[in-house]
Amino acid sequence: MSKLFDLTGKTAVAIGGNSTLGSVMAKALAEHGAKVAIVGRNFEKAEAVTEEIIAAGGIAKSFQADVSKTEDITKVAQAIEDWSGIWDIVLNAPGKNSSTPFSELTEEEWDDIMDVNLKGLVFSIQTFAKRMIAQGKKGSIINISSVSSAPPLSRVFTYSASKAGVNSVTQFLAREFAPYGIRVNAIIPGFFPAEQNRKILDEERTAAIMNHTPMKRFGEPEELQGATVYLASDKASGFVTGTFIRVDGGFGSMTI
Repeated sequence: MSKLFDLTGKTAVAIGGNSTLGSVMAKALAEHGAKVAIVGRNFEKAEAVTEEIIAAGGIAKSFQADVSKTEDITKVAQAIEDWSGIWDIVLNAPGKNSSTPFSELTEEEWDDIMDVNLKGLVFSIQTFAKRMIAQGKKGSIINISSVSSAPPLSRVFTYSASKAGVNSVTQFLAREFAPYGIRVNAIIPGFFPAEQNRKILDEERTAAIMNHTPMKRFGEPEELQGATVYLASDKASGFVTGTFIRVDGGFGSMTI
């Protein structure tokens, strides 16, 4: 293993680490030596990811939390600290989606998606970063955004709005936390057929996505691992903050 990407001795918190994409990124952190806390609302899925990491020779533990509830965030942060001490890396990868047309959008659905994708992310960062700052711990916060966060090319209105918020939060907090040595960046994935968006990938939508993706294919979850480990490594990206890394098959180069 290259020393540039060696995370041995570091603790990573993978919020949403039980999801399709989050689990792959969490496994990459473990493969590079990090001790990983897998945090998810569905504890059984979190346990399955933890077991895979342990079977591969890594160190991990599962934790249950609903990030839309601030009391859950507070409790899980304490539980993780009791398990491994203060953390070095926080990966924010929870996500909810819906293809409800704007004219049919309800307040309940808006709140449900925003509570997970944006409010949950904000208060997770607040909770975990405050503890890092209090203990003088430098490190990396990695947020997961989306190509839907900028161009209005998608049907997923609320999801897109929430991810635009993630971009703003990322840049604001990069400046806020820089004096403490805490880097805040985001990965902007292109279209990866994860669990939350498979149901809205009909033939018409798939064709539209391919028309805006120069590489003419969907991404594979493992193709997010390199960006994740890069941003987690102080040696590799120690002077990188407030940055968006696109892993999108060229989708960003096609937007205007």
